[in-house]
Amino acid sequence: MPRKISPKIFKSKYGKLPGSSLEELIKFARREYHTIQKRTPRRAPYIRSKYFTKDKVFINNFWDHLNQKSPKERVRRLKLYNCAIDLLRNNSFAPETIFKNDDLNSALHRFHGQTQNGEYFYVQVKENKRTNRKNFISVFPTKKLSKQKRPPAV
Repeated sequence: MPRKISPKIFKSKYGKLPGSSLEELIKFARREYHTIQKRTPRRAPYIRSKYFTKDKVFINNFWDHLNQKSPKERVRRLKLYNCAIDLLRNNSFAPETIFKNDDLNSALHRFHGQTQNGEYFYVQVKENKRTNRKNFISVFPTKKLSKQKRPPAV
């Protein structure tokens, strides 16, 4: 039976965004989004990822995905927005990569991260294999990993 290798956890230098209401969190997250958008020479904002050898990871799909969620779920995910951006920029650890049988042209990369306060989260990036385009899809918190399942932190 093959043993599954656990990915390493990236430790972010940021904590969760402050605020408890959706309006407050959107204000803080949009401020970071617009900062990235101003640095982007083209219309679609992107960041350069260390793991993908400085390839572009487009971040505008995150907002479309977020709007499909309930308000309570949006609050949970928006609190981790800065940590997710930090992970995408600076992470060099290999993610879990998932290929679906019905669509072999796309891959879903799931990165493991930890906030400055020690809370765990996942960041998902969808890659189109034909065009090599990478989109930041989602960030969400996880329950604390048990000692048996916890990947080694570096």
